[in-house]
Amino acid sequence: MKELKCPKCGSVFTVDEADYAFILQQVKTAEFNSELERRLKDARKEEKTRIELALSKQKSELDTALEAKDREIAKLEATIANKDSETKAALLAKSLEDQKTLAKKEEEGRKALEAKKAEIANLKADYEGRLKVAEEQVAFYKDMKARMSTKMIGESLEVHCSTLYEQFMRFALPQARFEKDNDVVDGTKGDFIFRDYATDGTEYVSIMFEMKNEADTTATKHKNEDFFRKLDEDRRKKKCEYAVLVSMLEPDNELYNAGIVSVANGYEKMYVVRPQCFIPIITLLVQASRKAMEYKCEIAEMRRQSVDVTNFEDKLLDFQQKFGNNCRLAKEKFDKAIAEIDKSIKALEETKKALLGSENNLRLANDKVEGLTVRKLTYGNPTMQAKFAEAKAAAQQQGQ
Repeated sequence: MKELKCPKCGSVFTVDEADYAFILQQVKTAEFNSELERRLKDARKEEKTRIELALSKQKSELDTALEAKDREIAKLEATIANKDSETKAALLAKSLEDQKTLAKKEEEGRKALEAKKAEIANLKADYEGRLKVAEEQVAFYKDMKARMSTKMIGESLEVHCSTLYEQFMRFALPQARFEKDNDVVDGTKGDFIFRDYATDGTEYVSIMFEMKNEADTTATKHKNEDFFRKLDEDRRKKKCEYAVLVSMLEPDNELYNAGIVSVANGYEKMYVVRPQCFIPIITLLVQASRKAMEYKCEIAEMRRQSVDVTNFEDKLLDFQQKFGNNCRLAKEKFDKAIAEIDKSIKALEETKKALLGSENNLRLANDKVEGLTVRKLTYGNPTMQAKFAEAKAAAQQQGQ
């Protein structure tokens, strides 16, 4: 039995081992769920901050580039203005001296102006091209924020996730395995399976991954829930504890864009994440499973200790039963002996009473003997009186 103290009233009560283990499991399950929820919130907050910083940095860089181009254009326009003034002054100064030189200078000025205009046109075209690229980049990042997407130029979602794992998790979890699921069971298979092991080789966490992406031009749009049943079946067939759908589907769904989403419509231990949450979901599930493994070890140790206590209690109960039997037998024998003694005492009392009665009779007999005389014996018996008289006379004669 275990003693528990109420934190409110301070009263102490006892529970058996089964109730204690059940209460402990509830406390640890609540602690596990609270820890997982807290970590999910932290991961969502960190991802939101990272995206906002990336957008702010990109906007700042674009604003800086635009300001630089504006300054460059203003400088060129000022230069052109200065050049125009100088050219006009030179032409007016030389007009009186040499018409031929003036014509030549006019031609040179015209060519210079054309060259500058061409340069300005090139600069404007370059600026407009850069501005268009910048606008496309801003639009891309805005779209990325809306879709919660990641950089996947020239690669599939599976390759992208595999690359992320190699970059961030391979050295962090050296004993873990993240492999393509090539084992077809009943005509289906998942995309990847993640498994990690304790130092003694015991598997403590396993995750079935399914990656789903969809082009914007796809006529029939799928939903995430279209793949839940298959993913759950693949998880069970491959004996995986968790199932994770890494999805780019439903890009405008705020629920899935918020971060890590737990599937609550009948599929246990299943989560839906965007690609940027691929590494965080592995980290969270690994940490949660490690905690669960520690709890299981503690429970096993408690159960082992409970077995030891049970064995001790069994031995104590066996001793108590045998001791009680011996006491019962001893008491029965004692009671029997007391009964025999009582019988003996009663018999002795009867004997004493009989002896006392005999003593009284003997006393009476003795008194009677002591009171017995010849006179009493011969009283009323003349014959005996005559005999005793003769005997007495003969004794007296012999004495003389």
